[in-house]
Amino acid sequence: PLRLEPTGSQPPRPLTRGDLRYCAGPTQPPAEIMTEAVFGIKGKDFVIVAADRTTAFSVIKMKDDYDKIWEVEGKLFAALGPTADASNFVEFVEKNIRLHTLRAGRPLSTKAAANFTRNELAHALRKGPYQTDMIIAGVDDDGPQLYMMDYLASMEKVNKAAHGYGAMFTFGLMDRYYKNDLSLEEAKDIIRKCIKELEVRFVIDLGKYTCKVVDKDGVKSIDLDA
Repeated sequence: PLRLEPTGSQPPRPLTRGDLRYCAGPTQPPAEIMTEAVFGIKGKDFVIVAADRTTAFSVIKMKDDYDKIWEVEGKLFAALGPTADASNFVEFVEKNIRLHTLRAGRPLSTKAAANFTRNELAHALRKGPYQTDMIIAGVDDDGPQLYMMDYLASMEKVNKAAHGYGAMFTFGLMDRYYKNDLSLEEAKDIIRKCIKELEVRFVIDLGKYTCKVVDKDGVKSIDLDA
């Protein structure tokens, strides 16, 4: 039978994990991100962000009370993906944003913080990539702002955002019910509809959700059942 022989004097090297990931397609998100859900909605003078609390390894649920929404200098950073990548990257960004505040004597705007985060994710993409999808939210002099970023460092300013399998089930709902002058109760109701849709349609039970709101007074956690 016909055989293809390696060219040159070097023997063929075994495939690495990176080779296999590339062969699967560079635009295919990692499985850890796909089995999670995070939503963000910009309201009249606030931004609301909700995320599931589950962390998993392969098919094993490790925790069901993990907070995936970080507060960074009065802003919300929601990160999905392998827990090590997500927490390490957000903590790295958090410390650098805090350092800037100490040096400059003033905090970064939401836009500046989002662009700094995107730039660091892009640099890491070419060295040691973080498999992390993010939503960044804040309220400053420019009003409420919401940014959506994927693990390939592509970022967009949006009115509504979702990542993971949650995005596949809920973007239609958010398009249907979103309006520019949403009140907090209306935004909470949209989040409840998104969670209910996942409970009905999605084969995996993601359990409880964490929900936080950022406005001109800062960040607060809210109960969706209230």
